[in-house]
Amino acid sequence: MNNEKMNINLAPGMNEIIIREGAAPKVLDPKAPVKMEINGTIGAPVGFLKKRINAGQFEQKNCHIIVDRENISIELVVNESDEYTRGTIKGTLRFHPKFIEFGINTGKVWSPFEFSMFCKMNRAFFADKNANMTLVSACKNFTATVNNAIERSIKENGDRTDNFAQVVNSSLPESFTLSIPVFKGGDKENLEVETFAKIDGRNVAFVLMSPGAEETLETLRDTAIDKELEAIKEIAPEIAIIEI
Repeated sequence: MNNEKMNINLAPGMNEIIIREGAAPKVLDPKAPVKMEINGTIGAPVGFLKKRINAGQFEQKNCHIIVDRENISIELVVNESDEYTRGTIKGTLRFHPKFIEFGINTGKVWSPFEFSMFCKMNRAFFADKNANMTLVSACKNFTATVNNAIERSIKENGDRTDNFAQVVNSSLPESFTLSIPVFKGGDKENLEVETFAKIDGRNVAFVLMSPGAEETLETLRDTAIDKELEAIKEIAPEIAIIEI
């Protein structure tokens, strides 16, 4: 053991010193900043700007907004030229889950019985409850009606296809009205929906089409996006807005 003495001079006012044995605490390696990526509702960029615009985290001239009307989204990019501090805040207008389930204008194929059960469980989204009951009953009994018509056409030696098509046209309601939100968080919209039958032998299915729903979607989409852009211009008028 080394018995050499070590002299330590204490600063004025100090009367003791603590000596620790062992390895010095490990110093952590510096890490790059975590990039900010936020995905939320259509109002997310505006909400972010309201809270951070005066916090000194970014300058308006170093930010930009990307507007994608096709995908109904607005994306705010802050610190665009800095790889370490760049961040994105994206807001998207999302379809209401029940609107998606109906499959309007998507080519979704329904069997009559499947659709009757679906309508029965979703009566709350019909503008007229009696119309809902009529549609449920018509779809529920549709297969039996078709089979009876085919048997009758065979016995009468008639044209099975024409007979079949006649049953389709007469048994299914041509249209019905839904009262349903198109987008999450939105108000209910009255939409007229048309049924289009698809015939394949004895099997019949149909799809739901609605020109009104498409028009309503376009209007609501543009209204929602324009409202957010106006708010952004008011809060941060120097941020560049780019439509793609």
